Amino acid sequence: SVICCSPLWFAFPDWAYKPESSPGSRQIQLWHFILELLQKEEYQGVIAWQGDYGEFVIKDPDEVARLWGIRKCKPHMNYDKLSRALRYYYNKRILHKTKGKRFTYKFNFSKVVLVNYPILDMCERRILHRLPVPSFRWEK
Repeated sequence: SVICCSPLWFAFPDWAYKPESSPGSRQIQLWHFILELLQKEEYQGVIAWQGDYGEFVIKDPDEVARLWGIRKCKPHMNYDKLSRALRYYYNKRILHKTKGKRFTYKFNFSKVVLVNYPILDMCERRILHRLPVPSFRWEK
């Protein structure tokens, strides 16, 4: 059998999940929130993947901070506070600032489980969870 699907899938490790009581849950971590924004087409004008693998640019820092403030129920959130929170992830090696590029960061995907293949086997072993089922084609 051959499975054709998206060439890149990533799942989050179990420790990345905290129960969400509502869509506006305050339980989300900033790095996870950023990945959510990056995956949604409607935010491409605000934040987007760019350059090297895992690299992203915050095109509208004030808007990203505003969205984060809404999500965390912190109306006075600004980019200065958000960038301070991002620096917390440097020591954890979840992400780092891209030198010489303003508002540009890069995820360390060895800290975020990167899944390339075989997707079916991983789904069967329940390694992937909380992700939409990929579109794939079966050939017998």
